[in-house]
Amino acid sequence: MSEAGESRPARLNVGVVGTGRVGAVLGAALNRSGHRVVAGYGVSDASRERAEALLPGVSLVEIDEVFARSDLVLMTVPDDVLPGLVDGLVSTDTVRAGQFVVHTSGRMGIGVFDPATRAGALPLALHPAMTFTGTSVDVQRLEGATFGVTAPEPLWPVAEALVIEMGSDPVRVPEEYRGLYHVALTHGANHLVTVVNDAMDLLRAAGVEQPDQVLAPLLSAALDNTLRQGDDALTGPVSRGDSGTVADHLREIRRVTPELEPVYTALARRTATRALASGRLQASDAESLLEILATRTR
Repeated sequence: MSEAGESRPARLNVGVVGTGRVGAVLGAALNRSGHRVVAGYGVSDASRERAEALLPGVSLVEIDEVFARSDLVLMTVPDDVLPGLVDGLVSTDTVRAGQFVVHTSGRMGIGVFDPATRAGALPLALHPAMTFTGTSVDVQRLEGATFGVTAPEPLWPVAEALVIEMGSDPVRVPEEYRGLYHVALTHGANHLVTVVNDAMDLLRAAGVEQPDQVLAPLLSAALDNTLRQGDDALTGPVSRGDSGTVADHLREIRRVTPELEPVYTALARRTATRALASGRLQASDAESLLEILATRTR
């Protein structure tokens, strides 16, 4: 396994605090790579069902018992819960010296583990840059996915090896850039879901019964072209400075889904800005377009 293989961590007893979509899947991936999930914690019926499906035979116990049984504890809890949970675990002497504590938050680095680190724990931040369904399909999707990794330098080989063992690629994210890293992923992935669903709603309003079939080839090509070509992949009326078409679009949106108008306007203005900066749109062609878009924002 090249350099990472030389630092491959010993087979670890793993605990999962939060057997939701992410925790159960990553636990299954670690199991598959040769580690052993020995305990989990999940409260909701959905979390318990995922644990039963993805981590068969693993006992669901209280959090302190998960820590007592584990060499590495994967804490897949909501971001806002994590700091208070860490403080509580440290104050009750639940975290042991030499124990790996790992979270999967995108926006947080290892600083959230400072109280545990002072108690001797070994902190890792491993964020999978993918979306999860909470099923076995996700375990396969980890193959070739990327993890944003923040770790103390001495622990980097361990973090790298854990990610590679799950079939994924580690990318270093410095502590001070975790927030920027996360907003990039959120803006690209979560807002994409919103835009695509809005587009499908508009197609349904236009009488198209299967909008997904119409959009799938177009969006797949647009995404592929953008990842390969950047702003050169841009097409459509904004890139052409076709202000009449954009004005028609706004009239149709206002008629059918008026709450979408400010979203379309904001995205069209941002698209025009990028098109101008990249030379796809000439300033002389953009004047009337930007005037229409400015009018719609007032």
